[in-house]
Amino acid sequence: MESSFDEPPPLQQQNDSSSFLHDVLGSATAGVISRIVTHPLDTVKARLQAPSISTYRGPIDALLQTYRHEGIRSLYNGFGAVIVGGTPGTVLYLTGYAFFRDRLSSLASSWSGSNASTLNSSNKPTLTQGQEFAVHFSSGMLAEAVTCIIYVPVDVVKERMQVQCRESLTSRGDSLRRAQPYQYNGSWDALQQIIRTEGMKGIYKGYWATLASFGPFSALYFVFYERCKVWSKQILQDSKTDNPGAQRMDDGDLPLLYLVACSAGAGALASWLTSPLDMAKLRLQVQRGQAAAASATAGQNTQYRGMFDCLHAAYKKGELFRGAGARVLHFAPATTVTMTAYEKCRSFYADILR
Repeated sequence: MESSFDEPPPLQQQNDSSSFLHDVLGSATAGVISRIVTHPLDTVKARLQAPSISTYRGPIDALLQTYRHEGIRSLYNGFGAVIVGGTPGTVLYLTGYAFFRDRLSSLASSWSGSNASTLNSSNKPTLTQGQEFAVHFSSGMLAEAVTCIIYVPVDVVKERMQVQCRESLTSRGDSLRRAQPYQYNGSWDALQQIIRTEGMKGIYKGYWATLASFGPFSALYFVFYERCKVWSKQILQDSKTDNPGAQRMDDGDLPLLYLVACSAGAGALASWLTSPLDMAKLRLQVQRGQAAAASATAGQNTQYRGMFDCLHAAYKKGELFRGAGARVLHFAPATTVTMTAYEKCRSFYADILR
């Protein structure tokens, strides 16, 4: 019995290498563009979800207060860590997803005994809807599990930077705000302090909590996103039945409006459904930073024993979906910019490097 992972012919190897290069260049460009546009919204989301914040009435109020009292620079707290670590993370994430999706699709096709030479409109093996769900869900989880090796340290530094000023904002007093300077002077200083006070375990201690938060998000996002693209292609094909080329369409060939709608809708729905997990992850990361930074204040905030304990405490306080609106406001445009730029940049690099 032949393995589904037999060595491909030389021409296929060359095509795979070119496709991988296009994926890398497209994802790197998309990651930088997305971070520049959406980082202020991520800062707002982090401040709303952090414990002991009662001065914000919502995402817009948080954005305006932060800008008014601290300036636009504070909205980009942690941006250095995101660009330096997040860009390679985005490359690994999107190329990893494409790799797992293609391999699992081939594997599912061979297991079901279907003809692998039968391709759908994306030039991929034809799968049933159940197989597509399993492939996309599993690929999203696997891509997130691998990428969290990079994302977790970036996430820890970024969120410590984003919420570090909440005590001064709670007081609303200018004199107190000047008397309580930032704990971290920048992303590099934050990383050094975390390693010095908590060790390397402090950087990766939140790996499973982060994976429990972003894993389901990535899995659900790609399920929704891929299904929306299938529906979009069906709509275009139905309207162009006289055009044979419409039967075979690359993802990057979808009109911009369709790509925006697919990515925005999938991002909004997946981010709202997984918002409680993200809130619990952030509170656990901030709690570890508070306990390590000053033992005198370690007992001032609720101590969570783990993610389920944090979710239970938030549920009892009616805070389970606190910051959900800000999360949607961040992830909907973030996924829209990222995936639309990725699909279009990937097609652009494929054309110029052909």
